[in-house]
Amino acid sequence: MLPKSITGKLLVWRLRHIKQRQFVLILSMVVGIGSGLAAVTLKNTLYYTNYFLTNGFSYHGIYYLFLAFPVVGIILTILFVRYVVKENISHGVSKVLYAISKNNSQIKPHNTFSSLASCTLTLGFGGSVGPEAPIVLTGSAIGSNLARLFRLDYKTSTMLIGCGAAGAIAGIFEAPIAGAIFVLEILMLDLTMTTLIPLLITTVTASVVSFLLMGNEVLFSFTLNNPFIIRHIPFYILLGIFTGLTSVFFIRGSIKIESLLNKLTQTTRVAIGGITLALLIFIYPSLFGEGYTVLKDVINGQGEMIGNSALFGALKQNHWSLLIVIFGLIIMKVVAMAVTQGSGGIGGTFAPSIFVGAICGYFFANLLNTVFGLNISQSNFALVGMAGVMAGVMHAPLTAIFLIAEITGGYLLLTPLIIVSAIAYLTCHIFESHSIYTRQLAARKELITHHKDKAVLSFMSPRQLIETNFAAVDPGATLGQLVKIVTTASRNIFPVVDRDGKFYGIVMLDNIRQIMFDQSIYDETYVKDLLFMPDCVINPDDSMDRVVQLFQQSDRYNLPVVEDGKYLGFISRANVFSQYRELLRKFSDD
Repeated sequence: MLPKSITGKLLVWRLRHIKQRQFVLILSMVVGIGSGLAAVTLKNTLYYTNYFLTNGFSYHGIYYLFLAFPVVGIILTILFVRYVVKENISHGVSKVLYAISKNNSQIKPHNTFSSLASCTLTLGFGGSVGPEAPIVLTGSAIGSNLARLFRLDYKTSTMLIGCGAAGAIAGIFEAPIAGAIFVLEILMLDLTMTTLIPLLITTVTASVVSFLLMGNEVLFSFTLNNPFIIRHIPFYILLGIFTGLTSVFFIRGSIKIESLLNKLTQTTRVAIGGITLALLIFIYPSLFGEGYTVLKDVINGQGEMIGNSALFGALKQNHWSLLIVIFGLIIMKVVAMAVTQGSGGIGGTFAPSIFVGAICGYFFANLLNTVFGLNISQSNFALVGMAGVMAGVMHAPLTAIFLIAEITGGYLLLTPLIIVSAIAYLTCHIFESHSIYTRQLAARKELITHHKDKAVLSFMSPRQLIETNFAAVDPGATLGQLVKIVTTASRNIFPVVDRDGKFYGIVMLDNIRQIMFDQSIYDETYVKDLLFMPDCVINPDDSMDRVVQLFQQSDRYNLPVVEDGKYLGFISRANVFSQYRELLRKFSDD
């Protein structure tokens, strides 16, 4: 970061000479350059690391040395994170979503490089994950820290985070439209011209930077050779259902495996995860790394490359046996990805979802050809299968459609892409209402959504709304003592609390108004006889959604806040509405 004196002068100069709107557009281009350079850097570090380790590697035969590389990479990643970064940086997209919803769109400066380095160690050494999530976190960190440097507000900071994420996807795939749509679907930014124009500037800039430095050398690209055949639409519908169900397995299986590994000690996780990963790569060498090279071979009809020839050589001669081998790869890729991340590796689920989708499409086409004697294009079904699993796993059908369309250099498969992506998304959504990026955030009530009311409520916390200017009274107090408290109180509700802070209920001024002036009963009437327990009580850890529901159910203007039986204060309907309106202005331009 720049020194404060230089930063201050820069801010003053900017405010005097550049309008806010123009300045945001300039920053979006700067973010595009930064995220494009980050994408190029990661592609090169991954390529040269992998080339150095695997030069001369063949998928035929048994190469025991390569089984150790992923384990070494995971260990190096753990050491780097523990002693250099000193912070958990896994699940990059989820961290970006958390920063937007719960951290005022602030991402730490080290994320501009730490994810790149750790991903290189994991993926370059053969970890079975993808580079997209780390590069998304890197691009988002560039946008966030630029916003912090120029002291921009939350709305602008969030937009620049989105620009960084979009630029990262656009730069790594040279797919500007898919990059912009990724942000709108995954990071859930508002679709307004204020947001869309900077996003497009960033994605185009990042794509141009990547093209100028790398040419057509993107992570994955393919040229279509077979046209779309309209009579195959029923088969694409079935493929959509198949990839949707596969997406459910992908989400649940990966989260379950990671949660099981997280219960173990770090050493045990590395040992079990490393041995499992090595065994899987021994069986399926195509699980080494992100697998884009293998995908190109599979799409080109060289499906025999997916398994160890020494183990499956004889099986591959039979169509049914080959189908079993291919189907096994679908399952094992999810397991390999999960154990890589669960053991401590850094990477994303973007590339694995593409890999699994391609194998699903390839398997499905082979199944149809074998059973019905058809001549269905394996490459077309593999490409469309990519979109299906992406749409289901990420809950982002538009991103899946346009990414596959852009990396294949055209829109010849647009119709089947739409069919499969839509059906896969709908199928997966029946079983999983949240994507792999948002599932755990949603469970912790830390997710921002396209629903503006819920998005604003996610920024609010009951603890921040507690009011304590209510006069408390002891349950053993007499009516006379209560009346003395009433004469000096500013509110018409009186919480009944003992000396230890235990909450017994409340007394309403309206309920005692008729007897409070009858002095004859002052000493024989007690507060414990006048109190009542309200129907609705708020816990300070409740979500704001629940707080709003309680206000609607009770039709009261003030509700008590109680934690472990102890009285903390009240939350008023007016205070909730006031903060909601204030945050709504901060949250959106609309």
